[in-house]
Amino acid sequence: MLIVAGCTSAQGASLGPGERAAPAAVRAAATVPDSFSPVVVTPISNPTFPWLGSDRKYHVSYDLQLTNASRLPATLTKVEVVDAKRPDTVVATLSSRQLVDPACEYGACNLLRMLPSSNATDTVMPPGQSRALMVDLTFDSLDQAPAEVMHRLFLTGQAVPPAAEPSPISYLAAPFDISSGKPRVIAPPLRGDDWVAANGCCGTGGPHRPSLNSLNGKLANSQRFAIDWMKLTDEGKFYSGDKTKNDSYADYGEAVYAVADGTVSSTLDTVEAGTPGILPANDPVLGPKITVENVDGNHIVQDLGDGVWAMYAHLIKGKLLVKPGDKVTKGQKLADLGNTGNSNAPHLHFQLMNAPSLLEADAVPYVIDRFTYQGQIPYSAWVVTDDYLSGTFLQGRLPEAQARTDELPLVLTVVDFPDA
Repeated sequence: MLIVAGCTSAQGASLGPGERAAPAAVRAAATVPDSFSPVVVTPISNPTFPWLGSDRKYHVSYDLQLTNASRLPATLTKVEVVDAKRPDTVVATLSSRQLVDPACEYGACNLLRMLPSSNATDTVMPPGQSRALMVDLTFDSLDQAPAEVMHRLFLTGQAVPPAAEPSPISYLAAPFDISSGKPRVIAPPLRGDDWVAANGCCGTGGPHRPSLNSLNGKLANSQRFAIDWMKLTDEGKFYSGDKTKNDSYADYGEAVYAVADGTVSSTLDTVEAGTPGILPANDPVLGPKITVENVDGNHIVQDLGDGVWAMYAHLIKGKLLVKPGDKVTKGQKLADLGNTGNSNAPHLHFQLMNAPSLLEADAVPYVIDRFTYQGQIPYSAWVVTDDYLSGTFLQGRLPEAQARTDELPLVLTVVDFPDA
């Protein structure tokens, strides 16, 4: 079951929310020791920064492109993420099992991706081929997060230019700034109880975190921190009654609100409602009608300032209350939640990004100013549901809900949002 929403990037202590530091290339970059490097490593993401998740841990997520620029096959055995200032300090190790594991459906696995984005079948990279690598780091406190990281590759490949056979080698590559700012603090885009953060960050198993696409001549991932917000009934179900009708779903027609003050950059309000249970991308008739313009259905892009834009997607046709150029305020109603575009059930797809274009933007981390944490649906319960999201999802509820501030709900978190 997938709900796919669209396709479409000096130290941070003094930066305000949403502000970005200068590119890593103009900072005092870490020194990479000279070495022959058959696999070239290039960041796909913009410099980023830690954000606090609903697990009470700090997270950093970004993507790299690996290209075998040698004459011989290169087989990755592991990748170490290290502190750029102290390369002997390992921040995280991505083992071969984490890079490729056909038996794993969800979590910190299958991090090595075929391009644009699908599970790699093995860790072998033939000459001239590229892969993407998803990196998700977790820290118990901000003090544990280095300002900049590098990546030590362990592989069997062309050790020197004259080599005729692969041999084991390792080397450092790709200094990357992970202290380039602070997460934007936003208000909830919805109100009321029992909202589920479907397809949220992090790990594989959903459509957003690995959603790299080749657009405008580059690889981009605007959905790295996107969430498909869906509402449960009091019985813990997503719908009651006829599952093929949008009106049967608990969230259909719910009001969508501006998460901050800003200006509307663009809108689309021409897409008819879809039918629950049918993902257009998988339908032989509907699939060819999907374009980069309508894949997110009816939507609103809002300029929040400081180089950050918000997108609200899959809205009901004719229910958009704003147009490009309109000034909106935090908490203002924008539209009604719907089921348009490449979607198989009503939901709100929400994300922040660093450009107004859904095609070329990179995802921007954010946190929500306040919500009540109800618990988390186990992935084992989620993965067995059908394309209508049938079932009861009361598993994982806490005995007592917890008030939270300035956190990003992680995948399958259940939250209550304040009414105003």
